[in-house]
Amino acid sequence: MSLQVGLVGLPNVGKSTLFNAVSQAGAEAANFPFCTIDPNVGVVAVPDARLVRLSELSASAKTVPTAIEFLDIAGLVAGASKGEGLGNQFLAHIREVDAVCHVVRCFEDDDVVHVAGSVDPARDIEIIETELVLKDLDTAEKRLDRARRTARTGAKEARAELDLVERLNAHLAEGSPARTFDWGSEGAVVRREMSLLTDKPVLYAANVAEDELSDGNAHVDTVRAIAEKEGAEVVVICAQVEAELAELEDEERDEFLTSLGLERSGLERLIERAYALLGLITYFTSGPKESRAWTVRRGTAAPRAAREIHSDIERGFIRAEVISFSDYDALGSENAAREAGKLRVEGKDYVVQDGDVVHFRFNV
Repeated sequence: MSLQVGLVGLPNVGKSTLFNAVSQAGAEAANFPFCTIDPNVGVVAVPDARLVRLSELSASAKTVPTAIEFLDIAGLVAGASKGEGLGNQFLAHIREVDAVCHVVRCFEDDDVVHVAGSVDPARDIEIIETELVLKDLDTAEKRLDRARRTARTGAKEARAELDLVERLNAHLAEGSPARTFDWGSEGAVVRREMSLLTDKPVLYAANVAEDELSDGNAHVDTVRAIAEKEGAEVVVICAQVEAELAELEDEERDEFLTSLGLERSGLERLIERAYALLGLITYFTSGPKESRAWTVRRGTAAPRAAREIHSDIERGFIRAEVISFSDYDALGSENAAREAGKLRVEGKDYVVQDGDVVHFRFNV
């Protein structure tokens, strides 16, 4: 499955610098608003030490990681819901992503102009959230007009939808995002059809100066407090450090991270949180030709997981031969795991687990 994360935020908060670092796609980074006009897209390999180990054990000719797609979306300003700045163009791009990574400026630098004149994470977050809520309210009001007309027929389903959309409108009118609205089981279809901007899962990237990476600062504390109320995730990053890391070889990169008191880069932590936010896991296939990582949603049954490889495998599914990564790693090969009784034969009801090494058997 293709995972898309949209990088959003006010102009000059470090979005394009971060995007350049994690994707090496070369988006222009400049000290003025709207240097990124169309959403730049970068596909980034997801780092996973388990895949590297499997490839070594299987002596694989090829190693294929799973990937995450980052969209660097042009900076938003107050009034975007009414067309200010890049307005509706910006908002339309958000509608397409699976999750939103809100880059928040948490560093002081007189040489980098802030569009609002000062660094204030709470204000910046509120500006963007307000614009997204206003756009969603516009969408919801149109849906409400339609629901009122349909409800005149007296149909039970139509009256239920009218009640739902009226409650949704009241919720949005209070400035609350759609992701905190109680849709209930009966609202699943309407929710999917409306595809509201503020219904997207949100991850905050607090962009700090290099010397504040380990301990953060008061601005980061503000972001964390806001995220806690929303049930959102926060990752502290330094976009400039990520740009430097992207240019280093592995050994130099590890030394640089150690000098900063970090075990992993901001990109790795960002991806980990994005996966958790969306309820995603990774399973593997491994052999002499190829070791590959595959992404599925937590709770996915084996036949549906097999579809990620090819739809024919799902259709002709017979069984899944499964070894946990820890057993594969400890025993050193599929044959050794089989001999030790660590290879399990699972049927179509088996739910694939994170780290499973799977061989699917199927009829053509």
